[in-house]
Amino acid sequence: MKTAPFSAPAVQRRRWITASLLAVALAPLTACGRKTPRAQAVPAGATVLTLGDSLTSGVGASSDTAYPAVLQQLTGWKVVNGGVSGDTSAQALARLPDLLQQHKPALVIVSIGGNDFLRRQTASDTRTRVRQICEQARAGGAQVLLVAVPELSLLAAAGRLSDHALYEEIADELRIPLHRKGWSAVLADARLRSDQIHANATGYAQFAQGLVDTLRDTGLLAR
Repeated sequence: MKTAPFSAPAVQRRRWITASLLAVALAPLTACGRKTPRAQAVPAGATVLTLGDSLTSGVGASSDTAYPAVLQQLTGWKVVNGGVSGDTSAQALARLPDLLQQHKPALVIVSIGGNDFLRRQTASDTRTRVRQICEQARAGGAQVLLVAVPELSLLAAAGRLSDHALYEEIADELRIPLHRKGWSAVLADARLRSDQIHANATGYAQFAQGLVDTLRDTGLLAR
């Protein structure tokens, strides 16, 4: 007896099943290819530059309770507060060369973009400038840690914040570590804020502690 040939739908089903199984098998390999390389530990006493806006400068708290000051206490690094209230990514990018030349940091922590979002600048322009900041810091000999900033949305107005997707994209492309949900968690909690867009001393302390956890997880800070 002759076996009837497969019908076109049957062949298509077999091809779809084969493709699906192949995709599942390759998924772990793809994920491994995107894994951020282990960073080198920054030694105690090294200079670390924190580049950012009012959340870095510490608006809503005193200078000694801003997150860079708390980070210095937690790590033993010499942390330079490179935050300027109101700065956009373009302004931070313009300031960066002088800061790199003056301080020669071993690590640059980049937390910028919130004022871009508040001023309704395009996400593509912000993405380009934040990426340039990270690339320029690395070209200057520093390691880079990128900090995700919350995006503006209707949910944000209701106090439910989430990181803007551009930070994950940049971190993946440049293969640099990313600190996720730091500001989103702090600014979503009224007890940790001095106003709608700034932390208070307790909020900055919580942010700094979460940052330390990420620094340890990525190898930038020795355990």
